Amino acid sequence: MTKVRSICVYCGSSAQVKDTYVEAAKEVGKLFAKEQKRLVFGGGHVGLMGVVSDACVEAGGEVLGIMTAFLNEYEGGHTGITELRIVPNMHERKQQMFEHSDAFVILPGGLGTLDETFEVLTWKQVGLHGKPIVLLDVEGYWAGLFCTFFHHMIDQGCGRKEDLSLFTLVQRVEDILPAIQNAPEPNKDFVAKWG
Repeated sequence: MTKVRSICVYCGSSAQVKDTYVEAAKEVGKLFAKEQKRLVFGGGHVGLMGVVSDACVEAGGEVLGIMTAFLNEYEGGHTGITELRIVPNMHERKQQMFEHSDAFVILPGGLGTLDETFEVLTWKQVGLHGKPIVLLDVEGYWAGLFCTFFHHMIDQGCGRKEDLSLFTLVQRVEDILPAIQNAPEPNKDFVAKWG
């Protein structure tokens, strides 16, 4: 695997979340700064996005935010980070976040976080990239979807067992970077047609 220098974090913009999610986001930001990993994120200053980026900056880390012009006018981008880029639309935003990242870490979030997560999972499944994807399962936030439902999808013939290796689920912040380093190599057969 190539050296991981930049890690994209997908997470929620809601401020109405559990304190444990906030603490986890802070720890992720501090970890990236300590380990000299550039944080790439959606550019917002609210919710967990604001928490993780603030913690990284405060700990001396580098942060790249990528936000759409619409969201910048609606809620304002985070101007206290290393670099804030404004792009015309959501597709460009997600594309740039992808291009500037060597791995992905997913914290608790809502529909936007799910959209971003499933896009990079799908791209990995069809062979467009081999970047590690790690979900931080704070207090079981992701377990119902990525454990229970994924197995249900496979049992129903709508997914493959190989799809379980597209991502790694961890419970602790300190397990994120080891999970990235030890992520399985992508299975080239993912792109094979269903048999």
